[in-house]
Amino acid sequence: MTVAQVMAELAELADPRTREVNERHGDDHGVNLSTLRALAKRLKTQQDLAEQLWQTGDTAARLLAILVCRPKAFERDQLDTMLREARRPKVHDWLVNYVVRKSPHSEQLRRAWLADPDPVVASAGWALTTDRVAAKPEGLDLTALLDAIEAEMRDAPDRLQWAMNHCLAQIGIEHAGHRSRAIDIGERLGVLKDYPTSPGCTSPYAPTWIAEMVRRQHEVETDQHERAVEATT
Repeated sequence: MTVAQVMAELAELADPRTREVNERHGDDHGVNLSTLRALAKRLKTQQDLAEQLWQTGDTAARLLAILVCRPKAFERDQLDTMLREARRPKVHDWLVNYVVRKSPHSEQLRRAWLADPDPVVASAGWALTTDRVAAKPEGLDLTALLDAIEAEMRDAPDRLQWAMNHCLAQIGIEHAGHRSRAIDIGERLGVLKDYPTSPGCTSPYAPTWIAEMVRRQHEVETDQHERAVEATT
């Protein structure tokens, strides 16, 4: 399919009610995301098409571009430019989660974005740092990260604050030696303490989040231990 054909199909798939819901979250498109994923599955991976769709500037087209691209095909500067262009929340989130995280340039970008004066760009740096806190903490200065969170999170813009809070919670969940300080920072700053949370969901308030995830980890470990004991008797 050509770009024109894809854009025509996206226009047909757009629904005013879906757009109304998306606009409440800052996203200006009306294509149902399940439908968008089905279209991406039909198109399969097409890097050239993905780059052309991105250049349209259309939000639905950019989301589709993310789904049909080859993450490792982008150069570092290309990804940096794309992130700065991705001002819509869903495009920003998908670009970081589905493309940058799989890129060989992710660590270089993480370091650069973490110190960027643009809070939206910096939030991507914090999101990538949160990944490393959980999966590859070697080389990270967790104390310095907590220092930065303690000093900056309370007054940070929403998107950046959310990303820093996630990193705070992840440090507390994954690293017992830093857990009490992470909880203390969360309690003193009170960020997202009153955030509305649906029944059955975990609050994003860091002290509650940390406590719940640690409790779940303990339950899993206890269950595994009991199974191991049963297997030997």
